[in-house]
Amino acid sequence: MRSIGETARDSGLGVSALRFYDRAGVLVPARVDPVSGYRWYAPEQLEEARLLARLRRAGMPLADIRLVLAGWAGADTDLVRRLLEAHLRRLERGLSDARTEFSALRALLDDRENPMTSLSDDTAVRLSLSGSALAAALDAVRFAAGTDPGLPMLGGILFDVEDGALCLVTTDRYRMAVARAAAEGPAGSRVRVTVPLPLADAMRALLDGDDPVRLSVDGDRVTLETGDRQTAGQCLGHDFPDYRRLVRLPAGRRAPVDVPAFREAVRTGPVRTGEVREQDGVPCDLTVLEVAADGSVAPAGDGAEGRDLVAVNRDFLLEALAAGAGDRLVLEIGDPTAPLAIRRPDDADTFSILMPVRLED
Repeated sequence: MRSIGETARDSGLGVSALRFYDRAGVLVPARVDPVSGYRWYAPEQLEEARLLARLRRAGMPLADIRLVLAGWAGADTDLVRRLLEAHLRRLERGLSDARTEFSALRALLDDRENPMTSLSDDTAVRLSLSGSALAAALDAVRFAAGTDPGLPMLGGILFDVEDGALCLVTTDRYRMAVARAAAEGPAGSRVRVTVPLPLADAMRALLDGDDPVRLSVDGDRVTLETGDRQTAGQCLGHDFPDYRRLVRLPAGRRAPVDVPAFREAVRTGPVRTGEVREQDGVPCDLTVLEVAADGSVAPAGDGAEGRDLVAVNRDFLLEALAAGAGDRLVLEIGDPTAPLAIRRPDDADTFSILMPVRLED
């Protein structure tokens, strides 16, 4: 007999997915311990689990998967072949429909102009700000910058200047970080540029004290000067998404955390490993969080189940906690499908957001 952990590891299905398929009656374990409730699988069920994983990756509905599994080992495989062919036709129709819709969307994009994402205006903007404040803002957002070459517009840090204030934003689709640095500049100024990561890192390397620094944006060129040193370069020629739409989150439960203790609990606590389709299909360790009745939050136990559990990429969570740069942070947890916000209790303008990962396939 195979344990549920061994079956998960060898099949490509997560432990939580196997529990879900058991409850759904799709892949019922050969034996369940009557005392502990632990699930055990017969050796021949490993092939069924692998088949199930393939079918789910292909997006087949559970109703059809049940029939495929029921007919897989039979002598007459005609039903299985017909179900596979029918699902493939559905996928092809869906792709055709999606192409039509995307063509229409591209046409709409070509016909409209979005001033909120214009690269910059023709007027040079110069700001003066504290070097330590800019360094702290860069440190707070750098971890969430995108690295996907297919999405070059996310491969940098948005510098959003409005009325002299500077807001920095990064996102890789699965997380977002926002920070604000006080600055002095011309009233009424508005410019948005995306600074490529190598240039942003070069800027950060210059910032080693509290001395004032000068930030200039002139067209698509940005320059940072500190003392007798400077770094400059071209901004990305892509529009950054309107982040203000993305940070409007429904109110959730606010749970203060002691960061050192919480980070250690996350780092050493139980994890769930599985294939995450929502995050480019890259396997990752998941930390499952639950909020107790007293409002405290902690990693859930290995066998925890329930509708109020929120799963996030463990590495992403650890990086966000480190970027929070404090011993006390506030986790704002809403619905299991809502983003998790990590906020500083004394700074409403600096925070990060993590997208949750669906536990049930």
